[in-house]
Amino acid sequence: MKVYGMDFTSAPRRKKPITYAECTLENGVLQVNNLGYFENFNQFEDFLDNEGDWILGIDFPFSQPRKLLTNLELPLSWEGYVEIIAKMDKQAFEDMLTEYSHSRPKGDKHHFRVTDKKAKSCSPMTLYGTPVGKMFYQGAPRLLKSRVSILPSRPINGSRIVVEAYPKLVAMKWIGKHGYKNNAKKKQTDEQKTARSEIVRGLCSGELQSYYGFDIELSEKLRAALIEDPTGDYLDALLCAVQTGWAYEQRDQGYGIPSDCDPLEGWIVDPDLLD
Repeated sequence: MKVYGMDFTSAPRRKKPITYAECTLENGVLQVNNLGYFENFNQFEDFLDNEGDWILGIDFPFSQPRKLLTNLELPLSWEGYVEIIAKMDKQAFEDMLTEYSHSRPKGDKHHFRVTDKKAKSCSPMTLYGTPVGKMFYQGAPRLLKSRVSILPSRPINGSRIVVEAYPKLVAMKWIGKHGYKNNAKKKQTDEQKTARSEIVRGLCSGELQSYYGFDIELSEKLRAALIEDPTGDYLDALLCAVQTGWAYEQRDQGYGIPSDCDPLEGWIVDPDLLD
């Protein structure tokens, strides 16, 4: 099975592209075949149109919290509210979230999905720092427009499947809360490179089997590329592929997504979130 992991950005360009890891999962081995990138959204959309059997995990929130949608009186279906947001321009969407947050009492300005709380990830409403709200705005409407099956929010019959991933959950298994990347050149350190090396070592060890149920095969050239990239974007793409491969192996159990998951909010695929 073709398995892809993708590290998303809300403003792809040459210096900060969307990166991906292209893999094959067979007989308990995730073979990493290639690392690549998209410099614009047209290339991302073209990728989603690729025919064939594949599963892709992407690192951005596909959905917003039910509490936000209810309070804003948006449709309580994934397709319904994403379609409305897709018709907004970028500034209007950001203004909507900002004005809503300002109207909320302290401690209740940003809401979380159930899966965010379990993963300890930031709110999908976040526009600054790690601007996952901007990623949602750029990514979710493009997923809606595509003909892929989006689990669990828009499952359709077909051989192209997309799930939500969160690479930090994989990285933490070997480095805990230590940092391993930074986009700002002045903040890139030798300690981060050491952390990336430790993550790659863990991925290529038998330890991965105990966590995700398969091993990885990775060439020395690709291993070096993952360690040497100070932004961590390629490594994040591979970590997403690991979670995606695990989800595919759980396909007979709902791709690792709980049966009581709220499709309005979606789910991050990782075994730790099922505990």
